[in-house]
Amino acid sequence: MASDIAPPRTRDAERTRAEIIEVATHEFADQGYAGARVDEIAAKTSTTKRMIYYYFGGKEGLYLAVLEGAYRHIRSLEQQLNVDHLAPVDALRRLAELTFDHHESHQDFVRLVAIENIHYAQHLRRSEARDVLAAPALEVLTRILGRGVAAGVFRDDVDALDVHMIISAFCVFRGANRYTFQAIFNRDLLDPQSREHLRRMVGDLVVAHLTTREA
Repeated sequence: MASDIAPPRTRDAERTRAEIIEVATHEFADQGYAGARVDEIAAKTSTTKRMIYYYFGGKEGLYLAVLEGAYRHIRSLEQQLNVDHLAPVDALRRLAELTFDHHESHQDFVRLVAIENIHYAQHLRRSEARDVLAAPALEVLTRILGRGVAAGVFRDDVDALDVHMIISAFCVFRGANRYTFQAIFNRDLLDPQSREHLRRMVGDLVVAHLTTREA
């Protein structure tokens, strides 16, 4: 379809790709995979539908690039987190708070995860970058847990993926279930007045899990 399009210059190509992904992220998060339209995405950028096909091969390729980009962003933040100088409990809280802050300020990510689960992760399973998207989430956490176990602070039967699940479940829930929770219980989980309470709570949960000794 796009074979007659001249390859753009590298800098322009990177800028254009970034713009398309930014717009497409909002569009897919708002409309879902089925509801999003490439025409609409093109209309909201400084490019064309043909160029989107040139860069991404089509709607599915663009959607997968959006998913990968969303995951890469949180993974890059985790890798940049410097907590090796902190006590294990403080380091664990810092990691939990980073996830809390990210998910709160990137509601598109939360919605994209929910949308992809509706599709049984059929698009994400085709990603060639799945290992890259997964590893950083556990690398920092594994180091923290290892230090905590060695210091006798954390129980020795801990599993990094379990802890990641606890943190992720809490932080995703706030965004993914915000409106139904508010409709039923009349409480907005993203209310700024309860933010610090909830931010502290996610740290309390993981610390309690790791410091509770089985009878």
